[in-house]
Amino acid sequence: MEKEILHIDCNKFYASVECFLHPELRDKPVAVGGSPESRHGIILTKNEIASQYNLTVGEPLWKARQKCPNLIIVPPHYDTYIEFSRKVRAIFEEYTDLIEPFGLDECWLDVTGDYHKSGYEIAQEIRERVKKEVGITVSVGLSFNKIFAKLGSDYKKPDAVTVIGRENFRDIVWRLPCDDMIMIGNKTNAKLRHYGIYTLGDLANADTDFLRSILGKNGVLLRHYARGEDCSPVRHMELSREIKSIGNSTTTPRDLKNNDDIKVVFTVLAESVARRMRRDGFRGTTLSISVRDSELNSFTRQCKLEAPTNISREFVRMAMKLFVANYDWEKPVRSVGMSVTDFDFDTPPQFDLSGSVEKREKLEKLESTIDRLKERYGNYCIQSASVLTKTDLSHFNPFNDHTIHPISFM
Repeated sequence: MEKEILHIDCNKFYASVECFLHPELRDKPVAVGGSPESRHGIILTKNEIASQYNLTVGEPLWKARQKCPNLIIVPPHYDTYIEFSRKVRAIFEEYTDLIEPFGLDECWLDVTGDYHKSGYEIAQEIRERVKKEVGITVSVGLSFNKIFAKLGSDYKKPDAVTVIGRENFRDIVWRLPCDDMIMIGNKTNAKLRHYGIYTLGDLANADTDFLRSILGKNGVLLRHYARGEDCSPVRHMELSREIKSIGNSTTTPRDLKNNDDIKVVFTVLAESVARRMRRDGFRGTTLSISVRDSELNSFTRQCKLEAPTNISREFVRMAMKLFVANYDWEKPVRSVGMSVTDFDFDTPPQFDLSGSVEKREKLEKLESTIDRLKERYGNYCIQSASVLTKTDLSHFNPFNDHTIHPISFM
């Protein structure tokens, strides 16, 4: 039996919710954006009217206002968006228990085998019900695999259903640019274009060995996806995704100008990351940092840790080592991030004459005790002395305040 998989995307989700709750905004250009005062002043999403001004997600608010002087900026209300997401999800659950979320506003549904209705009838019914019962619109892609279903939901917006089947996917999918497909980012797309691969049709018909030579095994995987050969299942709604990384990032309240500034911010991030890892019983073996300068140029670097760990001071030490080796301070730094991956649950401690294992165990017990104090008395009840020298940079709480984004499709 051919699979019938839906990908449902809530159109302009945050902005749609705001316009539903505030009818006076519906005929005006509206963007949901971060706070310019805290330097998170970018567009998170915008409504259809604002889209006519060529505004883009991630664009600074000052730049957006130059394009659209009458743009209305609404601050995000995440609790409200979660509530609306649950309402939409409740509708999905009336049709199937094979529901795999991809963020707050997107889901895959497997409706294969419903003998009362076709996948297309279910897609149209869900589209109408969400509009009537929740007050926002969705776009739906229907296909025989998850990759093409997502391409379908992006193909026609807003408030539409697009069917991509075996008989028409070459006419629809193969004409699309490569970066329309999930998992093809800017760098991969630039490399493909460099070699004359512009569309998903070009990718689908490219030589396998050639793709492997320029992109490794990921190139072969992308070719399979472009050819409609994805066979990954839609997960049951009770199954959570495997956690592959734990991290936090921040846009700093002022530009960072020296290594001392960087170390303060890394310390706050590291304490949050390590605390979250200890809470869930993780120890990681790879540390990554991301750095963006004042002109929004960015880079990431990673390194192996000396041993599986969840100790914040080890993260800070390695993060600073990576940063110093890779940044020359030609420009100030605007934002930084830190994440830990490659979790190790099985490797026994390797004891040595230096007593490193014993030291690490003592540090982990110390930081775990600090965790319990913070849980009871608040995040700022006890802090590292090093962060108190620059309270303008250290007084933020990524453990409680920062949004943790969903694990990527891969």
